[in-house]
Amino acid sequence: MDAFNENNREGKQLQSLTSLVYLDLLSSVCLMRPFLYSLVFTATLSASSTAFEDEVRPILERSCVKCHGGEKLKGKVDFSKILTEQDADAQFELWKTVVEVLEAKEMPPDDEPQLSDAEKKTIIDWYQKRSQTSIEAKPSVFEPRRLSGPEYRNTLRSLFGFDLEVAVAEAEQTVISDQSLVLKLLPTDPPGASGFINDTHRARLSPVIWDQYLHLSNAALEKLFSKKGRAQLGEFIGTQLPNDWQPVDLSHDQAERLIRRFVPRALRRPAPEEQLAKILAAISGKRGDVLVAATKFELKTVLMSPAFFYRGLLMEGEPGKQQTVDHFELAERLSYFLWEDRPDEELTRLATNGSLRDEQVLDGQVARMLSSPKARNLAQSFGTQWLEIDSLDGLLAKDPIRHHALKTQLIDFLNYLFTENRPIVELIDSKITFVNQGTSGFYGKDRQRMKRHATPKGIERQRTPHQKFELVHAEGRGGLLTMPGILTMNQGPIQRGTWILRRILGVPIGEPPADTPPIKGSPRGKNLTFRERFEMHRSNVTCARCHEKIDPLGFALEGYDKNGQFLLASDRPKKKANEPGKPIDTSGKLPSGETFETFAGLKEILLTQKREPIVRNIVERTLAYALCRKLERSDQPVVDAITQNLCKNDGTWKSLFQQVANSLPFRETIIETANISHE
Repeated sequence: MDAFNENNREGKQLQSLTSLVYLDLLSSVCLMRPFLYSLVFTATLSASSTAFEDEVRPILERSCVKCHGGEKLKGKVDFSKILTEQDADAQFELWKTVVEVLEAKEMPPDDEPQLSDAEKKTIIDWYQKRSQTSIEAKPSVFEPRRLSGPEYRNTLRSLFGFDLEVAVAEAEQTVISDQSLVLKLLPTDPPGASGFINDTHRARLSPVIWDQYLHLSNAALEKLFSKKGRAQLGEFIGTQLPNDWQPVDLSHDQAERLIRRFVPRALRRPAPEEQLAKILAAISGKRGDVLVAATKFELKTVLMSPAFFYRGLLMEGEPGKQQTVDHFELAERLSYFLWEDRPDEELTRLATNGSLRDEQVLDGQVARMLSSPKARNLAQSFGTQWLEIDSLDGLLAKDPIRHHALKTQLIDFLNYLFTENRPIVELIDSKITFVNQGTSGFYGKDRQRMKRHATPKGIERQRTPHQKFELVHAEGRGGLLTMPGILTMNQGPIQRGTWILRRILGVPIGEPPADTPPIKGSPRGKNLTFRERFEMHRSNVTCARCHEKIDPLGFALEGYDKNGQFLLASDRPKKKANEPGKPIDTSGKLPSGETFETFAGLKEILLTQKREPIVRNIVERTLAYALCRKLERSDQPVVDAITQNLCKNDGTWKSLFQQVANSLPFRETIIETANISHE
């Protein structure tokens, strides 16, 4: 009865505690706001400010505000609110687009008064001078960031040594769903301003998420003290527990060792002795079921603390000062970047002895971490989000075998590039691919060299792992752009061209206007190809402006059907004489003047003339993912330096990850206010 009363009292304490911690979190963490960090300009830049307000702004007001200001906001651009140099700096990404459309003569529209050559030169010269002389590399202001769903799942799993899963019986004919209890309970994180779900700065902690955290903490602790968690509990305690060991046998010494090992691992840094002393005092003098309940309560308190499911709240530093992040914060940043998980023991050891900040040590850790199976999370998370690979999920929901084949091929290829130190440009062209029974049909004679998997009796189709495969005879393949998964999820030249612009070249393309007319069919008596019919559509000046960028890229891939089959392969059956159809036209001319006849020709242009913008886009996407935020104007010097280094030295993905990990915004921060106390 005494044990029951004690447990009941502690249950009420936990209920009260969770309410207090939640309210404290809302008042202290969620009220943190980023402030606009003022760039320090030299005296020579005062003239630049005058140039914008006296020379650039009047041009915008005369020629641009009519369509991009006030109530009329085409493209969601509002020049009427950009009044000063500081306003312009706050939207630094906009000016790159402004210069591009001016140089391409896309703006203003033909039916509006045009800018003179002198006016265009004024804007372009101002932008170039501002970009080259006024940007000082600086880290961002620290903001607390809640762990994303996958990060929380991985952190909980590596902390306890087991996963929390939902038992689901799945057949080959069903789409494989993640069986993680964490991901099934927690709401899906929306992409942040960076475009990635780990950018959770604006994702507030809701009562629903709070309740799910409490449920998951309970489930993890119950499993830890169950027979299934016996091995993991023994690891925490530091001894192998006998088979007949029961939780009621927990000794005070074992409970203390459990707490001393669990708490620092959960906090991802050493726990202050004062905090440990308070926890140990709470279990002092207890034994049996009462000791077990008290120990669980204290562990649960740690799991429900903001320091566990928020990043960086325990980071040490001086408010109001630009500074290097502490050793343990650096370990966290590196681990969640490459693994989407908490730091392991080696990272923690290097942070503890202070050597992790050394550039060579950090480079060595990047190499070590890329060789770990956990590094596959880079492809599964970063690669999938950047390239929108998850769009295959809905598209192929009714064909799970094909869905598995196409999606895992892309992830396997990205994982190969990321973890085997391959050159960055192999994203565009590579002799290596990954093939299984579901994708082998796309690779012609090369499929004869793949290893066969025996199909179990009664199974017509099955999921099989991909094999690393060198392309020898396959035509029209090599690199990501011609993989069947990419071609399937982007069906048609417009979608394919838009995807390449946005995801590979990093060119921002807005959504088509709501009143865009549909593509008309062939006139009576004519058998026009889609491309010929589309030429009639884009004769509209308004439509043509966007399609000048999109169409050459998209129509270059017209040699592939909606399923990704290469229609121009020499070993494909030829059409009969009486079958309708015209030769497939894959030629094109880019807005910058380069011409090509086939996709192979376009690929060569991408690898040469367009190499720098492709590498720059990759650097920007990688840095944004690593920093868990949208890039700022002060990040551009870092992007420029890494891009130039990679282009000059034929850089690899490992080199990219190492340079990001050693970059100023990754290693430094500005702390606006004092962090939450350790207690």
